[in-house]
Order: sequence, then structure tokens, then C-alpha cells
Amino acid sequence: MAALELGIGAVLIIVGLFVLGLELAHPGVFLIIPGTIFIVSGVIYLFIPDFLTATIFGPVIVAIAAALSAVVSIWWYQRLAPVHPPMTTMPETLAGAEGIVIAPIVPDTLRGKVRIRSDVWSARSSVPIPNGTRVRILGGEGVSVDVVPVEGAPGGR
Repeated sequence: MAALELGIGAVLIIVGLFVLGLELAHPGVFLIIPGTIFIVSGVIYLFIPDFLTATIFGPVIVAIAAALSAVVSIWWYQRLAPVHPPMTTMPETLAGAEGIVIAPIVPDTLRGKVRIRSDVWSARSSVPIPNGTRVRILGGEGVSVDVVPVEGAPGGR
């Protein structure tokens, strides 16, 4: 019976290490929690096999290990992948931002171009706006933005 218990404990530990390895290879899948549970269960099974099944303390220890590994993994993922702004920019998200006209804007056409931060957008306006004028983005649609000249800015009205 001891050989069987030794084998089961070793298999649980090996499976746990394999699952943790998968987590390291592909972070973000939260495999650290089941991996930790397998390892803790395997260690308990190796040293005190009856503890897991014959008493209430075995499952309690496994549950505590699961809770601790969940807390640690959430903390780890917050450090691993900090929150950042979205990679794509939509014209609606640019409302209120300022840019500079790099190709004259002709009313009711999309010929004009505006540089907003490091991106160049087609621009529309109800009034003509010359090169070099600072503009404020009102919103937009598709790949174009609606703009107005910034009052009091150099090149503005």
C-alpha cells in the first residue's frame, strides 16, 4: 500500500509542476491555482496519505492552499500586466483633444489632414482651416474627425 501512496503523491506533484510550467509558458491562464493544489495535495499524500481523506483537515489545507495561490496569482498578474490605455484609437475617444492641421481643411470634404499626437487623421470642418492651425477635435466617424479652430491659439481664430 505504501508504494501505491508514494506513486499517487509523486504523480500529483509531477502533474502540479507540469501545470505550473504551462502557466509560465502561457501566463494569464490562471493555471497557478490548480498547479498549487496538485502540488500541495501530492506533498500531503506523500507524507501523511490518510490526512487527505480520513480527516477534515486535509481538504481544509487544500482549500487554504487554493485561496493563497489565488491571492498570489492575482497579485502577480497585476504586476505582470499593468493596466494601460487601449492600443487602438477611435475618433470618438479623441473628442476634446487638440491637433495641428498639416493639410488645409476645405469645408464639407475629407481633403484636410490633422496630426493628433502621433497619428494623422482626415479632418472635416464647416469652415476652411489653413495649415499650421491648432484645432480641437469635436468627435468623428470612421477614419475622420470633426474639428474646429482653437480660439486664441497661434494660427487659430
